[in-house]
Amino acid sequence: MPNRRRTLALFLASLFVAVGVAQADNALHAAAPNARPAPPGPRTIVFSGHTWTVKSSSGQVGPGPNFFSDSASNVWVDAQGRLHLRITKSKGKWQCAEIVSVESFGYGTYRFYLDSAVDSLDPSVVLGLFTWNDVPDYNHRELDIEFSRWGAASNQNAQYVVQPYDVAANIVRFEQPAGVAQSTHSFRWMTGGVAFQSVRGFEATNPAAGDVINTWSYSVGSGTPVPGGENARLNLWLFQGRAPTDGREVEIVVNRFQFIPG
Repeated sequence: MPNRRRTLALFLASLFVAVGVAQADNALHAAAPNARPAPPGPRTIVFSGHTWTVKSSSGQVGPGPNFFSDSASNVWVDAQGRLHLRITKSKGKWQCAEIVSVESFGYGTYRFYLDSAVDSLDPSVVLGLFTWNDVPDYNHRELDIEFSRWGAASNQNAQYVVQPYDVAANIVRFEQPAGVAQSTHSFRWMTGGVAFQSVRGFEATNPAAGDVINTWSYSVGSGTPVPGGENARLNLWLFQGRAPTDGREVEIVVNRFQFIPG
């Protein structure tokens, strides 16, 4: 009799455990649809104290059109806080790089400190330092500092633009000097005008006269856009999607970005 009672007790205990496990399993399955992780969003980085989205595309998109990659092989920030932008070739496709500030800054000075020489980029390569809004008002609120020969080695290698670029008064071409390893390029966006400047080195606030590479003041009527949701952007891409003429990958290092309101 004692053995029978013990057997019955063990049976009831195991039945209780089985029921408990089944109930827990059912609860887990019921909660599972709500517990699934959300799909990953676009990659972001922190550069110069600001958060930036890294552009990525599965197909060819503008500018170019090109393929853009958010891989750490194309965009990363090093231990010194410097931004690296690279054009790479992967699986037979050239992959370009672009970052977009999460913030919209509006009027003020946008200053880009370059830690690479940009005078001798391949004729197919474009480095852009600019503002842009996907909404087309005011020509996408696009203000540009660009380094490129636009496919022709004989072209000057730099330009300032207040879009649209096909208006003669809205663009100034100039030559970035050879071998300048560090340079600072900026535009001050104001009501009724934009003031551009490029200098050697990083003493942008008070450069010596010999360090000024180029300046331009734009104030053509109502052509200056007003702020409205645009972002600061930096990109490295291929003109018309053409491969570099030398077939080599490209890297540009940006020491820092600075925005000064007003």
